[in-house]
Amino acid sequence: MDHSTSARPARLVRASLALAGLALSAGTAVAENVEIRIATLAPDGSSWMKILTKGATEIATKTEKRASIKYYAGGVQGDERDVVRKINLGQLDGGAMTSVGLSMIDESIRVLELPRLYASTEEMDYVADKMWPYFQAKFEKKGFRLQDRGDVGWIYLMSKDELKSSSDLKSAKIWMWGDDSIVRAMYKKLGISGVPLGVPEVEPALTTGRITACYGSPLAAVALQWNTKIKYITSMPMSYGIAATVVKIDVLKKLSADDAALVAKITKGMQKVLRKQIRKDNESAKKQMERKGVKVSETPADMITTFDKAAADVWKELTGKMFTKAELEMVLKHRDDYRAKTPVK
Repeated sequence: MDHSTSARPARLVRASLALAGLALSAGTAVAENVEIRIATLAPDGSSWMKILTKGATEIATKTEKRASIKYYAGGVQGDERDVVRKINLGQLDGGAMTSVGLSMIDESIRVLELPRLYASTEEMDYVADKMWPYFQAKFEKKGFRLQDRGDVGWIYLMSKDELKSSSDLKSAKIWMWGDDSIVRAMYKKLGISGVPLGVPEVEPALTTGRITACYGSPLAAVALQWNTKIKYITSMPMSYGIAATVVKIDVLKKLSADDAALVAKITKGMQKVLRKQIRKDNESAKKQMERKGVKVSETPADMITTFDKAAADVWKELTGKMFTKAELEMVLKHRDDYRAKTPVK
């Protein structure tokens, strides 16, 4: 064997080590400086953004910026339909969204937000906590990590003129989120002709009189400045609004296992803080609205009965379309289990 022949194995080993080194450095580069781009309708300065931003700072600090989150707040990336479209195009990596946005990934999650479903926040928490792993698995199959549940709060009708009867509802120009299939179905049952608009369009529409009523949580109304355009809020909540952040799994796979675990831990804690703070702020926002002249309008018993009947019809109508019969039965079973332990007051 000559010298060149005997040296060949050594050269092959060196070449293999060099290639391994290049692969390792490439892998390291992929795992470093991963920016996760997330859009939301939550305005800058709102409780939602304060807590989300604090969590993002903690993630960047503890991963030494190997992982960072960039939030696009205040609807600058468009309504939630636009956000989901941009995620699918690769222009965004995720969204901090209401269930309306989440439903554009998997519509069945809206079974948790059916009108007149819950009698208390605690009841809603019990049902949603039981169902959340089920929906996380469904989102996972579609390539999304559904993070821990956030919060919007109880949803009320708000208006310039008092809404005390079905006739008042029919004569009002009430906003309808164009992508909200549940509200569309409820309006149809109640004989309401809604004005379809995106969330960013509501405040100017209230200003110009294009609409005279809207719906949302007290905190959302204050954060989006709807409260300055209305005079009444119903005592009866229509439903309970939930929210969550979703992120494409492909993006999270770019993180190292340690960094991914850290991001998951921080975001989980962040959502717990968020739920607690949002509930506190919803109470404060409602009091602020009252102090500034918004009157809580006591919803008449017959109007509540009308809403309850319409809601029950909507549950049936959407079964097999938005969610399966089995999914509705799961939700109702968990609700009934809670009520058996904690009777409705």
